[in-house]
Amino acid sequence: MSEDAALTTALRRGTIEYCVLALLDKRELYGVELVQQLSTGLGMTTSEGTMYPLLSRLRRNGRIATTWREAPAGPPRRYYTLTPDGEAALTHFRTEWVAFRSGVDRILGTEIR
Repeated sequence: MSEDAALTTALRRGTIEYCVLALLDKRELYGVELVQQLSTGLGMTTSEGTMYPLLSRLRRNGRIATTWREAPAGPPRRYYTLTPDGEAALTHFRTEWVAFRSGVDRILGTEIR
């Protein structure tokens, strides 16, 4: 793995969970939609093989809830929504992220003024 790829992987690993929570804070989504939103909307290329274990862990940890719903075509879909615990975790992350990002920006000399 190249150094660039390793850096991208490390950054993604630390933030993807909270990006998923932030997307679910806007509206309920099913797994493929989450993969698409992260890939196209945020440039965070991910796969269903990465997404579904993450969603299972978030569900086990009480941060998201699921419901099954019939799809217009094909099998039923599992939709994911944010729980109050997920909302609290996202709020905490947003606060920590701002402080973390500001600190890194100061060190790198790229602070937004």
